[in-house]
Amino acid sequence: MPASSRPAVRLCVTGGGTGGHTYPALTTVAAAREQAAARGMDLEVMWVGTATGLEARVTAEHGIPFTAITTGKVRRSPSLRELATNVADAFRVPLGILQAISAVRRHRPDVVLSTGGYVAVPIGIAAFLLRRPLVMHEQITSLGLANRVLSRIATRVAVSHASTVEHLPPSARSRAVVTGNPVRPEMLRGNRERGLRHLGFDAGLPVVYVTGGAQGSRQINTLVEAVLPRLLPHAQVLHQCGQAGIDRLSQVAAALPEWMRARYRPVAFLGAELPDMLAAADIVISRSGAGTLAELTAVGKPSVLIPLIPTGGDEQRANARHLAEAGAARALLHADPTPDQLLAELGGLLDDPRLRDEMARAARALGRIDAADALAHLVLTTPPPR
Repeated sequence: MPASSRPAVRLCVTGGGTGGHTYPALTTVAAAREQAAARGMDLEVMWVGTATGLEARVTAEHGIPFTAITTGKVRRSPSLRELATNVADAFRVPLGILQAISAVRRHRPDVVLSTGGYVAVPIGIAAFLLRRPLVMHEQITSLGLANRVLSRIATRVAVSHASTVEHLPPSARSRAVVTGNPVRPEMLRGNRERGLRHLGFDAGLPVVYVTGGAQGSRQINTLVEAVLPRLLPHAQVLHQCGQAGIDRLSQVAAALPEWMRARYRPVAFLGAELPDMLAAADIVISRSGAGTLAELTAVGKPSVLIPLIPTGGDEQRANARHLAEAGAARALLHADPTPDQLLAELGGLLDDPRLRDEMARAARALGRIDAADALAHLVLTTPPPR
């Protein structure tokens, strides 16, 4: 049967602003497309977001139709300058809801998937008003402000962690389903040997992978720079430091003794080679955003987590504490950890391969490699609201 003559499921996706909201949605769309095809159906997708958010670029790269709407952001502890922005944004919200209603009416979706961010609120409200089933997904262990609103009206509330259910409004808990946080499938296909060859690292010496996210982290970069002379005698270090940090850390690398220089590789960013680099790592130093932790637990990597503080609702510290309490990570939970504190956590892991193995198993126990399939199944089977 030609694809054009097959029945179609019409899906409206909303969520974005950051990769933590955008990539789980993108991964779920791919899984839903496969599941729909297995049922002899097509999946017609429209993504609604902001023109300036990451989602606008990502949808263009993947050929997904995109509609931009206006939205506002509520800053919970605004400065005087941000207070004026809050007021201005308050006037944008009604316009965004009207635009969202228009977009949902035009697309006539069978189901709406929301993965968070402020742009999700207008579309979620539009889905509720137009009686379209709404599946809301929460990535973090607590509950973001936008999803706190949407959880009250969503048809199904998908969460990444069982502990999140207790953070939901009581009326939403019976509609909650634990799916996990979708992980890009390529992250599960990394090859350790290929990664070590790419880096020119010795398979007999532990590898520490440092990342502050795509943009890097000045705090993490500074901490790692301070401990390098004491760390490199015991480990090899791949340091993804961001474009802003690469010049400084390249100079640091050049000034190291030759034998240390061979053990330290600063890079601005990692692209298609990232799965192999992660597979090669014995320990990861990173922030504790929901997407990062979903990947670390899916592949089972011990980690030393340095949360970004403050974030909305202090979510990164809550995420890090959750992994640390499960024995899957060490966490530096204070706002200003010292180089000595970082080195102390690393030293215990570098000296004890059995401890690393135990932490890897604990991390893997928290991971959900089937999260995208679980969320896609929920999206495709959620009935219209009564």
